[in-house]
Amino acid sequence: MNKPIRTVAVFCMFLFVALMVNASYLQFWKAEDYNADGADNRRVTEEAFSRERGQILVGDQQPIALSEPSNDRYKFLRQYPKPLVYGHTTGFLQLTSQTGIENTQNEILSGQDPRLFVDRLVDLVQNQDNKGGNVTLTLDPDAQQAAYDALRNSIGPEGEGSVVAIEPKTGRVLASVSLPAYDPNNLATHDFSAAADAYDRLDPSDGDGDEKQPLLNRSIQTRLAPGSTFKVVTAAAAIEAGLYNGGDQVPSGATWQAPGTTGEQNLIDNEGRTGCSPENISFGAAMAQSCNTAFAKMAVELGPEEMRERSEAFGFNSTQFQDLPGQATSIYPESVTDVVDGEEQAPRELNDAETARTGFGQFDVQATPMQMAMVMSAIGNQGTLMRPQLVENVQSADYQLIESFEPDELRDAISPSTASQLTDLLVETVDGGTASPGGIPGTSVAGKTGTAQRGVEGAAPYAWFTSFAPAEDAEVAVAVMIQEAPGREISGGGLGGPVAKAVMEAVLR
Repeated sequence: MNKPIRTVAVFCMFLFVALMVNASYLQFWKAEDYNADGADNRRVTEEAFSRERGQILVGDQQPIALSEPSNDRYKFLRQYPKPLVYGHTTGFLQLTSQTGIENTQNEILSGQDPRLFVDRLVDLVQNQDNKGGNVTLTLDPDAQQAAYDALRNSIGPEGEGSVVAIEPKTGRVLASVSLPAYDPNNLATHDFSAAADAYDRLDPSDGDGDEKQPLLNRSIQTRLAPGSTFKVVTAAAAIEAGLYNGGDQVPSGATWQAPGTTGEQNLIDNEGRTGCSPENISFGAAMAQSCNTAFAKMAVELGPEEMRERSEAFGFNSTQFQDLPGQATSIYPESVTDVVDGEEQAPRELNDAETARTGFGQFDVQATPMQMAMVMSAIGNQGTLMRPQLVENVQSADYQLIESFEPDELRDAISPSTASQLTDLLVETVDGGTASPGGIPGTSVAGKTGTAQRGVEGAAPYAWFTSFAPAEDAEVAVAVMIQEAPGREISGGGLGGPVAKAVMEAVLR
């Protein structure tokens, strides 16, 4: 090769190397920065929206969200095969936004996660479009379907409520249903005008949308007074503090005037349950008959600080669930602010009358269905509270495992001895008490009902049911919340018990 040709060849090689270095720099080092500016770069946003996004999977690789080829200006359309059953968990994908798992796992699903670097490199070399990775959830498809069907049957087509089921030993969320449901396919359509209209019909914030708030995930975003299901926490505090053991007699009575108060409006009663009337009854009978007077007296004996400490050990006043956005914090009140002559006073500690009502889940105590499922899960797990976990693992587009998420122990909420005594009390409540509708023949079930007043004259109460099974080695803990059930008599056992039973049976089957 003569010198001029060699010089030209070297120069061309230099240009080629410079081109490859620059392409690699843009593709693999600066792409994330440029993509982050996507809100101001419509081409980048539309390119990401048109990419084949990864799947959201449950059970044996069953897709509950996937991308199908599209014939319009975008290459793929997001589809949700079981929208009403899983919609609150998957969320939905739109051109400039995502909700639910579509939001929290967007990096993997869109293919932008750094752990998919090699896949992107292979796709580039082979001149193929980049595909997103997959996300597998912990949800049990049988339990999820059972939760949806049973809740809808229980509260009717116009009802509002939620079910959450957790695996106590790991914290894996086995079912999470919120009603009313919505169809995310209507919001993910490429007809953006139709998608906007669909959203407006679901969102009541502009005044014309559905007042039942179908977009609200009641499992984690709605907190209500937990009523008598909170007596489990009061009982745990009493045993843990050494105030009573599970086999002891506890103070009860037909009625009890709240300390420092007068008048019938402050008279605590047992709503017609005559089994609570003796001045002293067994701890088991107090739980089985759900005696308000017994747990009100117990809470006052413990005091607000002890009640708050035990509530927070179970997860109140903090948030631990990280796999979906927008979790509401469950509350045991930290203080009370009085208003005198229109002016707010300095915060003070709860007085005895207020503490008494917290003992049976009223006053300002509020909980989400996820929180009450966590309480039962900890008791069923010998006192150890696990972090609720919804994402099982993430994978590449060809199902190669990238990361599997291990169970995360939060803390010991109570001792194993206290958990064992509570379990006995709750089994007695199912076998011969108010929680009998949640019983499963041949299986030992621990459970508790709850009915919480709204504080509005004439308004129907909220209903709760919490349980776990098998009681001696729990595989599933469930919380059912009934917010509205038009035309049906509200009761935790009557409406919530059959729902919890159906979910527990689906898991144990």
